[in-house]
Amino acid sequence: MHPGRVPVMAGNWKMHKGIHDTGGFVRELAAQLKERGPIATQVIVAPVFTSLSVAQQAAWGSPIRVAAQNCHWEAAGAFTGEVAAAMLQEIGIGHVILGHSERRQHFGETDATVAGRTQAALAAGLVPIVCVGEVLAERQAGATEAVLARQLGGALGGLSAGQVAGLIIAYEPVWAIGTGQVATSAQAQAAHAFIRHWLDGRFGPGTAAATRILYGGSAKPDNVAELLDCPDVDGCLIGGASLREESFMAMVDAAEKRAGKNSG
Repeated sequence: MHPGRVPVMAGNWKMHKGIHDTGGFVRELAAQLKERGPIATQVIVAPVFTSLSVAQQAAWGSPIRVAAQNCHWEAAGAFTGEVAAAMLQEIGIGHVILGHSERRQHFGETDATVAGRTQAALAAGLVPIVCVGEVLAERQAGATEAVLARQLGGALGGLSAGQVAGLIIAYEPVWAIGTGQVATSAQAQAAHAFIRHWLDGRFGPGTAAATRILYGGSAKPDNVAELLDCPDVDGCLIGGASLREESFMAMVDAAEKRAGKNSG
């Protein structure tokens, strides 16, 4: 974790927690963060669409930021089941997860649609959390870097260096999501270093140094410290471990400890 980049701990709740559970969780998390005083870590929770407003209300006055799990590339239209980026911004949402592997696997997401959603999010003033990552067969074939380069080029190709520096990239080894498998710290660092190298080549060293890259493959309290010790890992996009207050808070504390260590 680099001292020049603000660390991020983002909880992707996927299709869990209705309004009651969301409100209770966020209020408790806010209370625990208040006890700790000012923090260096950016804490984000991403509930389902129906719980966004409840999460916003419960997070009010705390350092918690609320993200959506998707947005559409158009501002309005006949797109049943979709939500426009400006509609999220209208209720105070500041971040949105885009291109998650589950969206790609189950709902036909492509590099082109991720690009459209990313551009729409930026136009609405949202911070995109753009997900990239390889499946097991691609890793076994030695194609990890080729897959990452293709996904990054597809999602970010039409953006300026300044736009890219302001968004967040999440590397998710798809073979490690929900499987209990976790990339080793060396594997995570290698992938993150490649992403940063790719950003340098496409957008320049300033953008590469500024862009935050999160690890998103079954991160847990017992492996988060090792991951955060990697110089190119700036935090985590957390799935199952973010659904329990104690485990999510433990991971935030780990990020705070590393942030203090780096600043000291």
